[in-house]
Amino acid sequence: MSVLVLVEHTDGNIKKKSFEAVQYAAEIAKKINTTATALVLGTIADSELENLGTYGVQKVLHVADKKLDELHARAYASALIAAAQKEGSKIIIALHDINGKAVAPRVAVKLKAGLVSGALSYPDLDKGFVLKKAVFSGKAFAFVNITSDVKVITLMANSFPLAPGSGKASIEKLDVTFGDKDFGIKVKSVDKVTGEVSLVDAELVVSGGRGMKGPENWGLIEDLAKQLGAATACSRPVADAGWRPHHEHVGQTGGTIRPNLYIAVGISGAIQHLAGVNGSKVIVVINKDPEAPFFKAANYGVVGDAMEILPKLTEAVKKFKQHK
Repeated sequence: MSVLVLVEHTDGNIKKKSFEAVQYAAEIAKKINTTATALVLGTIADSELENLGTYGVQKVLHVADKKLDELHARAYASALIAAAQKEGSKIIIALHDINGKAVAPRVAVKLKAGLVSGALSYPDLDKGFVLKKAVFSGKAFAFVNITSDVKVITLMANSFPLAPGSGKASIEKLDVTFGDKDFGIKVKSVDKVTGEVSLVDAELVVSGGRGMKGPENWGLIEDLAKQLGAATACSRPVADAGWRPHHEHVGQTGGTIRPNLYIAVGISGAIQHLAGVNGSKVIVVINKDPEAPFFKAANYGVVGDAMEILPKLTEAVKKFKQHK
């Protein structure tokens, strides 16, 4: 009975958050004295698959169907169910992202499994199979016990530090018979951002809101991000106004991120925005309004004009790097 984990990759490169999910699955497998198996879908080199062994899995099941290079939720679910049945898996893990949110509930329904979405902890096996997750837009935590025979978990990214070891996983090709409806949605085109730090995987993020006054001032955000090696993000009003592309929008109706450092510039901190970023390890808020709600959630706050503060902060980072 192997613990099964769905691994995501982009253009054949496994995502950092997937390594975290693999490590998470391997740790659970140790606790229940079994093994961990990874499932990888689509086109990817065997050398990439073997490296998953450094994060604790003993076996990788690979469904080498080129159509799976893009997300097809039904097909992904069918492959995950086939892999679970082959391995006798009672614990199935995916990421709490667009892919995982589309696939995990389908798998849970098909296998009559209990589902915890957005897990933040390893299961407490002394109390059953209890997992911690955020609720009420991150204002509180719930501890949920999965009592069903089969258990499905989606894991919040950046919840556990990576600690790779040594070893390689064996690779086994898996043939899956897909149904007529598994590829019912046709993908016409995919737009991919290149040459930037991926927002979802970024450990450092610099984000701007309406306090930046206009798109012409966004260079100040980008300059600081460049010096820090950070990704850039924005609030919803900024994306809606067309100042920034929508893939940078974080919040309840946008992306959810959990960076080690989140710098919010000119963002008031409405609950809808906080819902997407309050899992950040450290939050720094820069705002000229001392009553801005975001200061209540911040670890550090700076009251002042962003147009004056950002150039000074960028210069300070640059000098620090020169003397490091």
